[in-house]
Amino acid sequence: MNNFDVLERRIVQLLNKLKENHLLINELQTENQQFNQESISLKKQISDLKGENESLKMANSLLGSKESKAFTKRKINSLIKEVDFCIHQFSEVR
Repeated sequence: MNNFDVLERRIVQLLNKLKENHLLINELQTENQQFNQESISLKKQISDLKGENESLKMANSLLGSKESKAFTKRKINSLIKEVDFCIHQFSEVR
């Protein structure tokens, strides 16, 4: 076997490896896109569940346990402070 045959075999092997790598890259890019879509979906689901959780906390607080009453009181006080702050800013503008 001469050097040319060895070189030709090596080039064929490298081209085959290159083709395999391109296929693998395409598969990984597709998988990455799927994971990104799933991540977006899960983030939205988490956000929705957090909102639902807050609504349920508020509903439970209206039902009457001591812990929920304290939560409701803190929430109401927080809202009152926000309204007072807005009124104060509005009165300064005038």
